[in-house]
Amino acid sequence: MRRSAHSSRSADIRAIDALLVQGGLQPARRRLLVQRPEKREGLDEVRPQKPVRVVKSRIEVVRAPAFERVPWLIHGFSTRTGGVSHAFAPDQRAGELNLGFTGADSRENVAENRRRFLDTLGARPASALVTLRQIHSFVVRRVAGQDADRTLRGDGLMTNLPGVHLAIQTADCIPVLIADTRRKAVAAFHAGWRGTLKRIVENGVGRMRTEFGSRPEDLIAAIGPGIALCCYAVGEEVRSEFASQFAYAPELFREISESDPIREKYPLLFLTARAPGHSNLGPQLHLDLMEANRRQLVDAGLCDESINVIGHCTRCQRNRYFSYRAEQGFTGRMLSVVGIRR
Repeated sequence: MRRSAHSSRSADIRAIDALLVQGGLQPARRRLLVQRPEKREGLDEVRPQKPVRVVKSRIEVVRAPAFERVPWLIHGFSTRTGGVSHAFAPDQRAGELNLGFTGADSRENVAENRRRFLDTLGARPASALVTLRQIHSFVVRRVAGQDADRTLRGDGLMTNLPGVHLAIQTADCIPVLIADTRRKAVAAFHAGWRGTLKRIVENGVGRMRTEFGSRPEDLIAAIGPGIALCCYAVGEEVRSEFASQFAYAPELFREISESDPIREKYPLLFLTARAPGHSNLGPQLHLDLMEANRRQLVDAGLCDESINVIGHCTRCQRNRYFSYRAEQGFTGRMLSVVGIRR
């Protein structure tokens, strides 16, 4: 069964490579453009990010500098602050900006939150907001005008229609926004570890090339807030999957020892009789999803200067962002939005 899964994934990768070739790209660059990241600190120096003080009653929009310089672009990454929802913080006086239709929150609250968020972005009231039923795939949908009223399945959206806003829902996964500054086309991608493994972002750039004639040198990208290296612990099976697909996979994983002041002060309280290697103490394996998606953008032809990495960790900054892991699944959703002004 495992061999069959690898064969299926290899077929998917060959299909993406064929798409890139059709669009004028060279998949072989995946091996040639392996860029070495800057030297990082030691394992014991990888610390969670410090929480950021926020005004809970105000809608906050996180923006990418490169996108702000393009006058016809509308974009933004939401946070959890502002809004009218109380489902996930019932004891908090200020409402929250849950933008996902979950069972815990009312549709009326979410609709009002989305209206407020689009207004804060500067979108016109009549503008369409297109979302996806996300399935952790490499499927990218081109959006037409009528798609605003349909439920699309996949993990990528792209359009060149003014007044249509593409939105990706996240609560730890990595959102990636792309804009073609020459052809006036935009795209948005949802990249969890499974979608990243299936090269959702790399596939998306290839699709933009075939659908809009986009050239990598005209593209700018923003990697939004998501769970960062400091907090994204994964199993060995995830490292094995990435190692089977990416030559640079070893550079995406770190073994990190989590700091625990109580354990450090009272180590005898945490002695275990389990055999070495079977204890839950010690370093954990962490994955850098943000870097993984940045590398895919580079492999697709974008230069480093065109890629903005916001770098905020949703799990560390749970007062600012919704985090599926930090809140054990009972949490709201952020939206990452990109669109073309009318």
